[in-house]
Amino acid sequence: MDKHWQLSLLMNQPSHIPAGVHNAIDYERLAPQYLEAGRHAYVAGGCGWDQTVAANRAAFTRWAVLPRLLRDMRAGHTRLTLAGLDLPHPLLLAPVAHQRLAHPDAEVATARAAQAMGSCLVASTLSSCTLETITAAAGPARWFQLYLQPDRDHSLQLVRRAEAAGYRAIVLTLDASIQLASRSALQAGFTLPPDCVAANLAGYPQANAPAPAEGESRIFQGAMRHAPLWDDLRWLLAQTRLPVWVKGVLHPEDARALQAAGCAGLIVSNHGGRSLDGAPASLQQLPAVRAAVGAGYPLLLDGGIRSGADAFKALALGANAVLVGRLQVWALAVAGALGVAHMLQLLVEELHACMAQAGCAQLSDITPDALTPSC
Repeated sequence: MDKHWQLSLLMNQPSHIPAGVHNAIDYERLAPQYLEAGRHAYVAGGCGWDQTVAANRAAFTRWAVLPRLLRDMRAGHTRLTLAGLDLPHPLLLAPVAHQRLAHPDAEVATARAAQAMGSCLVASTLSSCTLETITAAAGPARWFQLYLQPDRDHSLQLVRRAEAAGYRAIVLTLDASIQLASRSALQAGFTLPPDCVAANLAGYPQANAPAPAEGESRIFQGAMRHAPLWDDLRWLLAQTRLPVWVKGVLHPEDARALQAAGCAGLIVSNHGGRSLDGAPASLQQLPAVRAAVGAGYPLLLDGGIRSGADAFKALALGANAVLVGRLQVWALAVAGALGVAHMLQLLVEELHACMAQAGCAQLSDITPDALTPSC
C-alpha cells in the first residue's frame, strides 16, 4: 500500500470533506464559510492594495499548455529527488504563520497532512505550535523557515532546535523586514487574537521596531534597523550543518550572489504579496532567475499556485518544485488535516492530468516548449 495515496490515516479526525470540492481551488471558494470575515481578509490579503497578490494569479493565465499526441504515458510519474529528499510529487507546503487562525490544530494538522501525502512541510518561525510539536506530527520531509532575530544568540537557538528536531534544511526568509498591512484586512478590523502567538519565540523579547529619534525615519532607522545583511547570511552559513535555502528572491543579480555565497537553493517568491505591493509576480521572474543560476541549481516557486496546471507551468519555466501557501490555509480551515491532504491529492491528480495531455511522462519532460503564450 502506497501511504502517499492513502487518506485513511486522517479519517479519525473530526473534520470531513464537504460536498462540492471537485478541484483544489474549491477550498478557496468555500473558505469564507469557515473563517470569520476578519481572519479571511487577513489570509487572503497581501499588503497595500493587494496588487501583487493579484499579479501572482494573473501571471499563470498568460501561459497555455500545449497538448501533444500519441505519447506513451503508461510509466508516468511525478517522483523527484530534492535536496536529498525522495518525494512522490513536487508540491511542498509553504511556511505560513499563525495557522491557528484557520484551525485549532494549526500546524499539527498541516504536518499530519504532509506526512500522509509525502509532501515536504516548511514550518514557519511564526507558527502557532513549536517546531518540536510539529516534528511529532510530521514525516521525515520537513524544513524550518527562519526569521533572523535581532539577537544572534536567539537566531542560533532556533537553528539548534531545528537541527535537534530533525529538520532537513533551513529556509531563510529575507524579503519580509517590512510588512505593511493589507487595506482589506484593515477595513475588516482584523487584529491577531490572543491565542495566535509565535510559539517558537516564547521567552524571546519582542522584535518591535524601535522608535526613531527626532528627524529619523520610521522605516530606515526604525523597521530596517535589524534587517538582515550579507554578514548575517555568511554568519548563518557558518553556524549550521544544514543546507540553507533563501526565500524571497526576485532579482537575477541577487540570485547569482546568493548562489555564489553557498546557499543550497533559492525560492523565487514575493512573500505572497505581503512585502512590497507592486512587486512583480513570482512566476514572471522565474525564467530570469533560472537563467542567472543555470540549469542544475535548485529553484522553487512560491506564489499563486491554485491548481496542478499552475504547478506544471512553474516547472516548465524553471522550478524544480513549488510551494503551496494560501491554498493550504483554505483547506485547513474547511476540513483540517484531512482537507489539507485532500487538497494535495487533488493538486497531484491535476498535475498528472496536465502532464499526460502535454505528453510529459515525468518531471524532466516538462520544459519551456510545453507552454505557449496565451495572449
